[in-house]
Amino acid sequence: VLHIDLVITGCSDSDGVDMYGLDGEEMWYADFNKGEGVVALPPFADPFTFHGAYEGAVGNQGVCKANLAVNIKAYKNPEEKI
Repeated sequence: VLHIDLVITGCSDSDGVDMYGLDGEEMWYADFNKGEGVVALPPFADPFTFHGAYEGAVGNQGVCKANLAVNIKAYKNPEEKI
């Protein structure tokens, strides 16, 4: 059986996202406002846990924001063309 895994990590100056999905369905995401990971599966799905995923998501945000700062400096933060 072929499955498609998806991991999204992104950030901005004020926000961030870290999400895991499988076959087009969101399975887990980090809620940085609440400071916890959220399992996004319906109640009838087989339960499982993501041990250490929230702590990893926080670490990913640190890397993402550091990379963002480097890119802003490197590209001198050009204005967006319309």
